[in-house]
Amino acid sequence: MIWLSKRRYILGMLLPTLLVYLVYIILPVIVSFYYSFTTYTGIGKAELIGIKNYVTLWHDTLFWISLKNTLIVLIVSITLLLPGAFLLALLLNVKIKSGNAIKALNFAPSIIAPILVGLIWVFILDPQMGLINVFAKSLGLNQLALQWIGGKTLTPYSVGIVFTWQMIGFLATIFLAGLKMIPRDIYESSSIDGAGKLQQLFSITIPMLNETIKINVVLIITGVFKIFETVLLLTNGGPNHLSEVLVTYMYNVTFTSGEYGYGMSIATVTFLLTMVFSLVYMGLSKKNIEE
Repeated sequence: MIWLSKRRYILGMLLPTLLVYLVYIILPVIVSFYYSFTTYTGIGKAELIGIKNYVTLWHDTLFWISLKNTLIVLIVSITLLLPGAFLLALLLNVKIKSGNAIKALNFAPSIIAPILVGLIWVFILDPQMGLINVFAKSLGLNQLALQWIGGKTLTPYSVGIVFTWQMIGFLATIFLAGLKMIPRDIYESSSIDGAGKLQQLFSITIPMLNETIKINVVLIITGVFKIFETVLLLTNGGPNHLSEVLVTYMYNVTFTSGEYGYGMSIATVTFLLTMVFSLVYMGLSKKNIEE
């Protein structure tokens, strides 16, 4: 233990992980940032053009559509996912028979590959053959047979629901771990003082899960801003790019149109927006705690 307490040994043990992080995370971000100031087709030499890509981006209607769709997915996900995962964690925290099996089933959607998640939900949301519309029509409720995906309006909301389904088990597991960390003595003391279950929930459980809530919100933000495979399977950004999110639009610009420099400017803005949203939320939550 004395050997492990020395800083040089700690840094030495962390070095392999730091190298991997540097090579596969930090360097690609720096390279992407550089190429965002160039015009580059992926062949030959990149030509520096300053901020022209960002000026073009500012006037790009499809970029603003993809940003709007991403923000809609983010709002839907936070609205449904955060309270849903918390309530699910409260239910999983109750000791019941076959509780471990239920927890495993609850976590299952989180380990399914996103490309398969998109494929599963195509058969549920597709306007023509999807389970929802077929079921609604069979009941004579044709007014409920909507264009859940592939339309101009509902696609980002549907993507938010799919993302919620995929992530709720994972975030509930984090909430459950946080619930397990709260000392039982606090609840027992509050019960003696006459506090009911609802009072304990709002006065003990939620305040003591503040850090857990913060972690989950940041995970939602970063998860939404990197959604790709699900949208690709559900709509492929159609019709006419109206259901694009930032990452799918970046992918189409970069690899379909071959505009690598412009695509990297979209990637850079996406990265910066993710950082800004996460840091602003963390700053606001810290301010609320101090107040």
